[in-house]
Amino acid sequence: MDRIDLKLEILDQARRSLRQSANLSPAESEEVLKLIDILIDASQQNSDLLTSDSETRASARGLVRNRALRISLQQLADELDALKKFSLNLTSSLDLHTVLEAVVTEAMRLVRDAHSAHIFLYANGKLEFGASLSYDGVRNVPASTPRKNGLTYTVARAGRPIVVEDMKTHPLYADAPGTWSGSIVGIPLKMSGNVAGVMNLSRSVPGGFTSSELNLIGLLADQAAVAISNASLHQLVSQQAYSDTVTGLPNRRALDERLEQEVFQARRTGHSFAVVMMDLDGFKDVNDTYGHAVGDQVLRAVSNYLAAGLRLTDFLARYGGDELTLILRQTDPPAARVVVEKILEKVSQFHFDVQHGGEIRLGLSAGISIYPIHAATTSDLLRSADEALYHAKKHNRGSYTVARGFTGGLNREVR
Repeated sequence: MDRIDLKLEILDQARRSLRQSANLSPAESEEVLKLIDILIDASQQNSDLLTSDSETRASARGLVRNRALRISLQQLADELDALKKFSLNLTSSLDLHTVLEAVVTEAMRLVRDAHSAHIFLYANGKLEFGASLSYDGVRNVPASTPRKNGLTYTVARAGRPIVVEDMKTHPLYADAPGTWSGSIVGIPLKMSGNVAGVMNLSRSVPGGFTSSELNLIGLLADQAAVAISNASLHQLVSQQAYSDTVTGLPNRRALDERLEQEVFQARRTGHSFAVVMMDLDGFKDVNDTYGHAVGDQVLRAVSNYLAAGLRLTDFLARYGGDELTLILRQTDPPAARVVVEKILEKVSQFHFDVQHGGEIRLGLSAGISIYPIHAATTSDLLRSADEALYHAKKHNRGSYTVARGFTGGLNREVR
């Protein structure tokens, strides 16, 4: 074989090898071919560099492989560097929602041709949706509720990753909808050996995940677990700071902040809202008769009893002692009256059975103030409702009073 034919054969062989390398772009492939061409010419023009045909072919193959390996390693290094920077930003956030959104975003970036990423939080044997991101940019729309015998629950219970190369044939998807297809990997998010959640990453086509992809996802999962644990702890502490220890209801601090939000929202939309101050009639007798331990139990029971019947947009808080405060969003005086009348009727049906015999029943008195009819600030709204409550307790205990006029000169109308 002459040198020209040998050169053409080596270049053709190199070109085929480069096409099989997924890590090289067309421009990089051309760069390698030019380099091989130059080296072949140099070796053929210099008798000292002449080698056998087999050695020349081997050198060309080695150059292609080494070039592809170097680019692959550089790509991996770049991904690890990006992951390191991401983890630093991730662990600096204490907002759980922000953390979950960042994790699914990074997961979609790390894996080529990813279709969607989902995170479910795991506690007390139950999964709760956390965050999601699909290939088309749609966020926080769960594809489905995890099945008890499906991938997500299995990963959570087993505490180990599971790769499903084809949903159509895998046993974990035997009872899944027929439209589900493709591949998916489930990764447990573990902290100190405990599973805090599960991250699922899917592709729309069947097939496995490379070891480098799984390693990167695993590293991301480790960082995510730490961040979720920190954010969850921060959330718990924050909830405790805003919760009443006896009733579990929001406390006065939470009430003040919610009132500020409601005033801001009402000014922006032009809607009114109601503040209802409520006092439990006969609660002092409970403490005097049965002691404060039983009194706390009764207060907790009646608070939960009242909260169970409210709208999701309503806000019930413990104001202090046996006083509760209710905020009714987008509510005018007639609607507020209807709600409070229902609450009075509901309390009349409440009873608490004492452990060693006896039954406790309570009454309720209330005062209603409407923004912006009776007050324009949070403090004045509370003051207006409190004075209306005082009037109800003094003149018609077990009923309610609606404040009349603006705070500072309240003329009240007793129902």
